[in-house]
Amino acid sequence: MGLVAGVWGFKTLAVGVELGLFTRLAGGRTMTVAEAAAEFGFDERPADLLLAASASLGLLVRAGDGYRNSELAEQFLVEGRPYYFGAQVRYSDLRTYLPWHRIGDALRTNRPLTWEPGAQQSMFDTTDPEMLAQFWDAMYSTSSFTARALADAYDFGAHTRLLDVGGGAGAFPIEFCRRLPELRATILDLPHVCERARERVAEAGLTGRVDAVAGDFLADPALPDGHDVILLSMILHDWDEPTNRALLARCHAALPPGGAVVICELLLNDERTGPPEAALMGLNMLVETEGGKNYSRAEYAAWLADAGFVDVRTVWFEAPGANGAVVGRRA
Repeated sequence: MGLVAGVWGFKTLAVGVELGLFTRLAGGRTMTVAEAAAEFGFDERPADLLLAASASLGLLVRAGDGYRNSELAEQFLVEGRPYYFGAQVRYSDLRTYLPWHRIGDALRTNRPLTWEPGAQQSMFDTTDPEMLAQFWDAMYSTSSFTARALADAYDFGAHTRLLDVGGGAGAFPIEFCRRLPELRATILDLPHVCERARERVAEAGLTGRVDAVAGDFLADPALPDGHDVILLSMILHDWDEPTNRALLARCHAALPPGGAVVICELLLNDERTGPPEAALMGLNMLVETEGGKNYSRAEYAAWLADAGFVDVRTVWFEAPGANGAVVGRRA
């Protein structure tokens, strides 16, 4: 029954974000059922049910005759806050929720449901600029906290130049460079993504230390050189094994002796029985990609060794976008 009701919790969160409920309550404001009904144009019965359901999920807390944001909602669900998570909620609700209702079709056809292969080059090829903005903002929120957990688990201070392959809006380099004043970084991504990354870098006050270079890491013959660590965060789960092996070979070629590659992902256990976060993300790759899936620590370690990396090891941590990183060093 908990699995059955899971969707109820998500949709309660999603409609609260859609309505701007948590943003309206920013700064400690309390809202009664009558006030909610008036502001949203609801009858009191649905307003009462929404507030009660939101409180049951830990998103609101009772305060006298009304409700106010919980600490969780105040930090993550108020628009404009540094780690606003609402973009992830909206993207999931608008982009992936309805296609997941047709998961049986994806299983039968082995084709993605959120875009059309043949008509589009990839899931990132869309004429909908609002959806693209939602996607990159969603990834930024998730990546910011994952970056902080990774930085606690792996010492990026041992390096001086980071290349973030498919780095999106730059959450990882921004978090790392805030922590490590000697580190410089380059984001490699598509041209329109680099524009968003430069905006985020400027907002963080890191222009000059974090650059964004336009490129296609799948099509370009070589990766930019001059870096002693390459990050692949939530990238390899988008692609099939041959594509990933080819990318790791290009990483090896681009690194100097002693340089490292860091694969940051939701790693499956070696038996491929969990954890659920990794296994379900893998099934989501069926919905969203042509060949992607989540892989195990052992699979990544084998690919790194075959590409010529040595001293392969895994560091574990807990974060929304990853549970570990597999690291290899170029001899």
